[in-house]
Amino acid sequence: MKPITREWVAKAEGDFATVERESRARKNPNYDGSCFHAQQCAEKYLKARLSEAGIEFSKTHDLHSLLKQALALESDLAYLNDFAVAFRYPGDSADRKTALEARKLLRVFRQAARAALGLKTT
Repeated sequence: MKPITREWVAKAEGDFATVERESRARKNPNYDGSCFHAQQCAEKYLKARLSEAGIEFSKTHDLHSLLKQALALESDLAYLNDFAVAFRYPGDSADRKTALEARKLLRVFRQAARAALGLKTT
């Protein structure tokens, strides 16, 4: 695996750890943060896959455009895509149900992304 790919995977796993930690929080859970980090994890795994394949990509947070570039990976990322911005600003907030759904979709995507990169799928 290329060094840059490993870096993307490490950053993705950091976001995954945040999603997992927030989903277990009993005091003051940050559902907005959980959804944001779910989107970020998916984004970074897509960028890892593109990097490993030698496919250049622009600085973007749009999962749709990244997924189009990473044709080898298929997943419905539309739900997570909105979290790149939606809950980062006043006006809308995530609730527990939304955060848990984001976590569920992320887990499925993460397994596929890790498998595509030849990584252990735990």
